[in-house]
Amino acid sequence: MSDAAEFIDEALRRESSWLRAEEAEARLGAGLRFYGSSIGAVRGTVRDALRRHSRLTHDEVTALSSELWEPPVFERRLAAIVLLQTNIQLLTNSDLTRLEGFVREGKLRELVDPLAVDVIGPLIAGLDGQAKTRAEGVLQRWVGGTDQWLRRAALMSPLSALRAGGGDWDAFVRTATAALDAAREAADEAESVRDAVSIVLSEVAKRRPELHFPSSVA
Repeated sequence: MSDAAEFIDEALRRESSWLRAEEAEARLGAGLRFYGSSIGAVRGTVRDALRRHSRLTHDEVTALSSELWEPPVFERRLAAIVLLQTNIQLLTNSDLTRLEGFVREGKLRELVDPLAVDVIGPLIAGLDGQAKTRAEGVLQRWVGGTDQWLRRAALMSPLSALRAGGGDWDAFVRTATAALDAAREAADEAESVRDAVSIVLSEVAKRRPELHFPSSVA
């Protein structure tokens, strides 16, 4: 284990609570282990780690994220997301392959949604030219694929930009419409897709009520 990963893991263990761990396991499960560290502790731990290990390169950040993610421990995986979010300016479209793996393995809204909203969406929003075109093509593949978590991530990813007054609303409507149509033919995925669309619509409506989604689709 690298020094940075060891520092984060030890700090999260120190902030653990067996009561929180038992509650989280009962509520989330998904085959994960739980330290019982609070979200605030996770964020503070990553912040402290970045102070100790400043000026990490792209390769060091992405390697550390994979190192944190590998054990099936909820708080470590959440720390990996916070790490990537904090270093979003270092990420490139080639990192979507790694992020796709994280989404496939996440299988929890509490992991997939922040990955989509705080990492994948801002990553793509910061791209331009051919790199952005390729990244958007990856999202379209996710929407058209069979993995419900990738589909959910693709739907959630524009939320940050849309909520801030930017983003491509028409593109979201097209993507969401296609995903909802596909979900109607796969009942086991319908709830997750509808929930993702509902979250985006609800959050965007708070700040941009002028945007409308076809009621016949929603």
